[in-house]
Amino acid sequence: MTTRMSGTSGTGAALLLVLMATACGGSGGAEPEQALGSVPIDGVGAVEPDTALAESLPDHIRDAGLVSVATNAPYEPFIAFVEEGDQESFTGLDHDLMVAASARLGLDTDFQQQPFDGLVPGLQAGRYDVIVGGITDNRERQDVASFVDYTASGTGILVEDGNPLDIGSIADLCGLRVGVQKASRQQEILEGYAEQDCDEPIEITSYPENPQAVTALSAGMVDAVGATQVNLVETAAALEGEAELVVDPDHPNGYLASPNGFGFLKSEEELVEAYRASVQSLMDDGTYTDILAKWGQEPIALDEATVNQAID
Repeated sequence: MTTRMSGTSGTGAALLLVLMATACGGSGGAEPEQALGSVPIDGVGAVEPDTALAESLPDHIRDAGLVSVATNAPYEPFIAFVEEGDQESFTGLDHDLMVAASARLGLDTDFQQQPFDGLVPGLQAGRYDVIVGGITDNRERQDVASFVDYTASGTGILVEDGNPLDIGSIADLCGLRVGVQKASRQQEILEGYAEQDCDEPIEITSYPENPQAVTALSAGMVDAVGATQVNLVETAAALEGEAELVVDPDHPNGYLASPNGFGFLKSEEELVEAYRASVQSLMDDGTYTDILAKWGQEPIALDEATVNQAID
């Protein structure tokens, strides 16, 4: 894939790495894992490069020493701007994890803001190497892209602090009052579950926005809130002492959890495998867990890095 990179900082970094390798008498491509060195992740620590993993990269990426990353911010906690109005500096879970995975491969990163509906077409056109930002790995997108899955989030359940109704799973919502956001995936899932699996119906009340459903829980108007688990993690943290997230051991990432993935062009099989192995190495040494903990997102963690594990 031929990649057109925007921004002088990423291009300059790539040129510097090539010049450094040439000055050292290197042939057959730069060794960016040596030139880049360790990369600090704020609040987590330094990530060291792995020469063996870097050798698995396709030549055009390894020689460039840089991967171009397209995203659409803000979509917290996955991606956001460091400062409002500055669309060149990013932060968030996906930012940290992509920087860390790239550093493990000896690569620098060049993040660029793009419209969300242009991410997959731009990847297909070769304008960047990878797309990130809480992107769901689904089968439709797999027509163009392959996804290295790094988290998963399904329908979570928020209840009153102390869980007085002892709700442990979606099955326990039968016969109860549940608030959801109108026209959300969670409304669809709960309505389908109630119809197929409940002897007593779930009394579902929809609200224009999810915070209104949470307010209804606090006011005692509903017994629980059903929403995307990744959002409820933050809500539960903000309402500590008032509300809590249900932990379902059979569905630790939420009911019908869909994976989130870093998307690469389908034909870039070597690049996909290199990043899968890199993310796995971050899981193995604890860096992955530290990054998720930094953003309060341990409940959406995966046990291993996978590829193309879409559920729909």
